[in-house]
Amino acid sequence: MKKLNSLKKHAIWSLTVFTTLIFCLCGNVSGQYAENGVFNILSYGAKGDGVTINTQPIQKAIDVCSENGGEVQFPPGIYLSGTIFMKSNVTLRLMRGATLLGSPRLSDYPVTEPAIKSYTDNYVCRSLIYGENLQNIGITGFGTIDGNGHGPEFQEAGYKERTRPYLIRLINCHDVSVTDIYLTRSPMWLQHYLACENVRMRGVRVFNHGNRNNDSLDIDGCSDFIVSDCVFDSDDDGITFKSTSPYITENVTVTNCIVGSHCNAIKMGTESTGGFRNITISNCVVRQSKDKDVVYGRAEGLAGLALEIVDGGIMDQIVITGISIENFGTPLFIRLGNRARKHTASAPEPEVGMVLNVSISNITARAAGPVSSSITGIPGHPVENVILDNIRFISPGGGTKEDVTREVPEVETQYPESKMFGGPLPSSGLYVRHAKHVSLDGIRLISEHNDVRSAIVAEDVTELSIDGLEADAPDSDEPVVRLIDTAHVLLSACKALEGTNSFLAVEGAASKNITLSGCDLSRAKKSFTTGNGVPSGTVTAR
Repeated sequence: MKKLNSLKKHAIWSLTVFTTLIFCLCGNVSGQYAENGVFNILSYGAKGDGVTINTQPIQKAIDVCSENGGEVQFPPGIYLSGTIFMKSNVTLRLMRGATLLGSPRLSDYPVTEPAIKSYTDNYVCRSLIYGENLQNIGITGFGTIDGNGHGPEFQEAGYKERTRPYLIRLINCHDVSVTDIYLTRSPMWLQHYLACENVRMRGVRVFNHGNRNNDSLDIDGCSDFIVSDCVFDSDDDGITFKSTSPYITENVTVTNCIVGSHCNAIKMGTESTGGFRNITISNCVVRQSKDKDVVYGRAEGLAGLALEIVDGGIMDQIVITGISIENFGTPLFIRLGNRARKHTASAPEPEVGMVLNVSISNITARAAGPVSSSITGIPGHPVENVILDNIRFISPGGGTKEDVTREVPEVETQYPESKMFGGPLPSSGLYVRHAKHVSLDGIRLISEHNDVRSAIVAEDVTELSIDGLEADAPDSDEPVVRLIDTAHVLLSACKALEGTNSFLAVEGAASKNITLSGCDLSRAKKSFTTGNGVPSGTVTAR
């Protein structure tokens, strides 16, 4: 009996060992070279010598990892590669000292046409990292992804030749995490997220210079997207919200970021087909780019904050607060235009879009250029419901009499840019035209050098409220505030500073119902003046 029991135990032990061996061998088929869910690319033949093309071994590691989920690990080294295709349930982890380096050869980037059609199809069909219709993916680690975008095959390519890859392009992906990584030198845009949902980006560092169209981040038709604690520096636009397809960009939060750019630091547009809704931006610093070699734009940048609807679509429920803009071109540019560019050839021509319900508060900005901040719509299509609260704009000054009298063109079909009006605007601080329900609360406007322009100029504006304004007096007979064909205006608790000639001037036959209430205008030679054609009794002071 003892011998029989011993034989049974031996048989059971043998069967267990055999089963375990088979399980391990089978496990290696689907998860070979994996340890605790980590797939090291060296185990698949990758070489970190900066010379060997590693596209295939990296892709093999991703494919195997995707079967059960886990991390594809890049140990220290330089891994040259062409396009790699992300898979669901895979996180790329680049260890400190690891670099994924884009191949300088265009032939290593196959053409990939996404199912979702957008205007971006006109100028890109290649990427270093590409993913479509995926879920639960990530890119992390303290390593580097370098697009090698300064190479000769990429430098000569035009905007619509479709021969410059993006660094990262993810389309219709869900549950995406991008953290701690350093991204640099893309041949085109650096990151493009199209129609993605539930994206978390934290601690990412970007330095994207060396080619044209070098944006830092493009959030395009995405929803539930959070960006925090990142540093961006790019030749082209920095944090960029786009809508290049019918997908709306909505429910997005950006906070605690530093942005440098030669163009626009934080921007919505230019493409706006689906539009933008429910977006908050807070506690960010805008500064000049640390790279002084300019490909696009200007060394001082164009606009710190640029909000643009020009290809149809709606901009609604935008909240921006706690932004420091230091020595940047123009602090604020809000534009409703009518370029009406279609996102595909077969799409209907978009109607004029809408900009409304925009709240911007607690902004301190030092401008580096002569073009003042502006809020402009087009005739018959005003920007609506804009609040500027607790704003301090410091301008360099230097405005001339020619700037005051220069006619500002409508250019409603033109590409939107703070410099689009062809020169300095007739205001030193803020120019508002074709707008409705605009509130300016607690505004301080300062000119560092002599400037003959009015601090604020408003034209064709209805329902304008200016409360608590303090603005440097123009070095001329121009008023502090100039209203042209503007109606239903309340100026309250405003203060005229030393040297003010006239605090308010009203022009245009369409001007009406303008009230000065509770203002300290004792240092102004004149409280207000009215021009020819202004109806009698238009201005009331109390």
